[in-house]
Amino acid sequence: MSAASEAIARDGADASLEAIARSAGVGSATLHRHFPSRWSLLEAVFHDRIDGLCGRAEELLTAPDALEALSTWLREVAVYSTTTRGLAASILNAPVEESDSCGATLIAAGDPLRRRAVDEGSVRPDVETADLLTLVNAISLAAQEAGAAEAERLVTLALRGILPGRDRAGRAGTRRSGPSHVA
Repeated sequence: MSAASEAIARDGADASLEAIARSAGVGSATLHRHFPSRWSLLEAVFHDRIDGLCGRAEELLTAPDALEALSTWLREVAVYSTTTRGLAASILNAPVEESDSCGATLIAAGDPLRRRAVDEGSVRPDVETADLLTLVNAISLAAQEAGAAEAERLVTLALRGILPGRDRAGRAGTRRSGPSHVA
């Protein structure tokens, strides 16, 4: 795990599995016995980081403003993904059959925040947690060179599109009363 963590931090999600095995002092077959796919290795490397984000989502469920809680969590996911080389790519590219993947785990953690914001009327009902995480992770990939502050700025900008009162083309429509800003 140590060799994999170092290689992924240095080279990203495409780190050489052969180089990881050599660095760990094991053969390629041994690596593949423990981690049958690249994705299973990435999942193991990112497990603690994902658990931290899931815990944070749970903490934010008690925040007084549902939109602010969801926005805060998504910005934190973006910062984490931007500053943890390989995480965004791992989440976006995990095979569909990996039901316990980083992405699936984050969807399950973030969905109560999204549902609460939809129920409160501060997020459009057609917005799905998977959509939000795809958007956040795409921003994270795009902002890796610019850094965490740029990722946060872009997520805040993008989240304006999930507010109710906008049609699919982004044109203003009927709006709920109250603040019109994204937290």
